Amino acid sequence: MVVPLAARWVGAACGALLVLTAWNSVIGTLIVPRPVGSWLTRWVDRVNITVYMMVTKGVANYRKRDRILATQAAAILVTQLIAWLGLAITGYTLVLWPFASRGIASALSDAGSSMFTLGFAEPPGAVPAVITFVAAATGLVVVALQIGYLPTLYAAFNRRETEVALLNARAGVPSWGPELLARTHYALGSGVSTIDTLPELYSGWERWAADVAESHTTYLPLVRFRSPLWLSSWVVSLLAVLDSAALILTLAPEQAPTVPARLCLRGGWSCLGRVARAMGFEVPEEADPDAGITLTYDEFLEAVSRMREVGFPITRDPADAWPDFVGWRVNYEHAAYAIAAAVDAVPAMWSGPRRHPTAPFSPRRPPTGRPGRPGRTRKR
Repeated sequence: MVVPLAARWVGAACGALLVLTAWNSVIGTLIVPRPVGSWLTRWVDRVNITVYMMVTKGVANYRKRDRILATQAAAILVTQLIAWLGLAITGYTLVLWPFASRGIASALSDAGSSMFTLGFAEPPGAVPAVITFVAAATGLVVVALQIGYLPTLYAAFNRRETEVALLNARAGVPSWGPELLARTHYALGSGVSTIDTLPELYSGWERWAADVAESHTTYLPLVRFRSPLWLSSWVVSLLAVLDSAALILTLAPEQAPTVPARLCLRGGWSCLGRVARAMGFEVPEEADPDAGITLTYDEFLEAVSRMREVGFPITRDPADAWPDFVGWRVNYEHAAYAIAAAVDAVPAMWSGPRRHPTAPFSPRRPPTGRPGRPGRTRKR
């Protein structure tokens, strides 16, 4: 079937739009240092998320599910690259179509030969030569940008996971806010409370939250990069730090590092809100103080009980502290729960529901016994 030349030129115009769309997505994703929406990357995300939801639908064991989901971020990056190259080669094929002597197949051969720098096909004429040169540059630049993009991703991932790993000894695995306060006060059974180290912790996590807010909204696949340990999660760790700050401010205000704790809370809920909105969730800039929270008062009393086990200096009645705690948690609970459910984070205590109903994991604690002394084996 011979396609009229006018129809080929219409196809060439559509091809030029496809090339521009691919370049817009590449530049917005890999170069512009802020979140830039693109239907192409959103489509890639949706396809990958749908595929992984189907694959993990019947996997009830969380550890096995986590092992499968560990490849999801890499799959998104590879699919993005394939989508960009596929859209570009389709566009250049259509652009070359009016000049192709043997129809669309010849144009595809010319475009593919140029984009992948194979050089086995070279269309005659000055204009087709220019188009093939631009197509060759497109293939090289897109691949080079993706390669240069990976070190940036992994640098941000390493910064994030270093703080998450350091928190594991202080807040348990998976992390839990009350456990963080209890262990900080207990100080490995040393008999000396280390609550005075909380200002430094909260200041560090305030900076961490700012870093994650910038990197994870600019490079959205980072949200789905999972921690090396299956019981760890960046969103659960941040939630634990925020809960600990809210708890100490409401239950033991005399012991609380008020300014660092408040700044950490502000930075933390801003981070969670920005990431959740970048993922497409409807999270308001400022939470409604009357909206309430999902966490129950009984769960709050469970936290109080854990803190009292180690003699934490609680100075307020839990019933009086509860409304103030709700006032803090309402700012970040909705965003944290939405992100945790979306990435299927480890089902930790106080971290909300998941698509697969799973009982929350309690923080793992070291075996009981006295700390070891020189020349003696620790009792277990």
